[in-house]
Amino acid sequence: MGAGPMTSTGLAPAPPRQRRPWRAILLALAAITIVASITTYLTAPRPGGTMDPESTSSAGAHALVTLLREGGVEVVVAHTIADVEGAARSGSQLLVAQTQYLTDNALLDRLAKVPGDLFLVEPTSRTRNALTPGLRIGKAGPFDSQPDCQLREATRAGKVKFGPTDTYRAKGELDLISCYEGALVRFRDDGRTITVVGSSDFMTNDGLLQEGNAALAMNLAGAQPRLVWYAPDRIEGEKSSPSSIYDLIPANVTWIVWQLWLVVILVALWKGRRIGPLVAEELPVVVRASETVEGRGRLYRSRRARDRAAQALRTATLQRLVPRLGIGANAAPPAVVMTVAQRWGHHPLAGDGADPEFVRYHLFGPPPATDNDLLQLARALDDIERQVTHS
Repeated sequence: MGAGPMTSTGLAPAPPRQRRPWRAILLALAAITIVASITTYLTAPRPGGTMDPESTSSAGAHALVTLLREGGVEVVVAHTIADVEGAARSGSQLLVAQTQYLTDNALLDRLAKVPGDLFLVEPTSRTRNALTPGLRIGKAGPFDSQPDCQLREATRAGKVKFGPTDTYRAKGELDLISCYEGALVRFRDDGRTITVVGSSDFMTNDGLLQEGNAALAMNLAGAQPRLVWYAPDRIEGEKSSPSSIYDLIPANVTWIVWQLWLVVILVALWKGRRIGPLVAEELPVVVRASETVEGRGRLYRSRRARDRAAQALRTATLQRLVPRLGIGANAAPPAVVMTVAQRWGHHPLAGDGADPEFVRYHLFGPPPATDNDLLQLARALDDIERQVTHS
């Protein structure tokens, strides 16, 4: 019996694997998220006030402090007058900025007795009278000018763009070196060198990039091998409130979360179905708010209308504060002052409350005498409104 025909039973080829595009999408999203998070963490500005040596914001001074340290200057940051007294010594220089917070005469007397050279940055009238009684205020200075003096620090820097600045002159027979039409002065008093400049804008992170600002800032601040940096951000004696759980969260976490949300929105727009074509809509001409404010500020400056400018700032601040404070629109100034001081105390970064005299002076005080005082008033009003808003 013959064998039947043999049949071939070869293995069937395996079906091709289906590609899973969602894996590639997830990997791409993960890569974008990681890169965005790292970039945000490294580049996010560290907040802080004007002339804050640790702040990388436009008004901070972190760039100048970094340059000074890289140049061999020992920079010691002082947060209180006790820190200043402990760090200052003969052969050092004390830089004092943000003088609108120096409202205590006893504190100013202690500053006057600190050894070493003194560098005052846009001092208020109170600070100037206490620490440099031989100076008086001059006319408003130019935004930029040549040094026109023999001071080595100024001649090496050349032309500087100060921005709004005060100028100074001697009251009596003071041997005064005057540069930049009086915006920068220097003299000797009781064995130490005192330098006064009418603006801090040229020393900030943004200001260093213009003209010879960086050279002048480094020359003045680095005149001695040791610099004590004192730029208070509140009135001396205010205490910080106890830390909350939110204080333990790094500041950059918020930026990372927003980056993640941005990635999610972009992916949704990319993968989502278009509802229809976009419709172009003609918009009216819009003038930027910054141009309006700058134009009005130049008009006030040309007319020397500091009283009107101050009144406008105070009125606008009160109109925004009164609804938040829960008091009537016709409330008396003392009631507004006490309510603001109490509300300030509920802010996590404020102490037991603001100094009522500080609030009264800036909300209902006299008109500023100089352009510098007007600038300090605007900053103080912004600080008061911010503290009450976030309380």
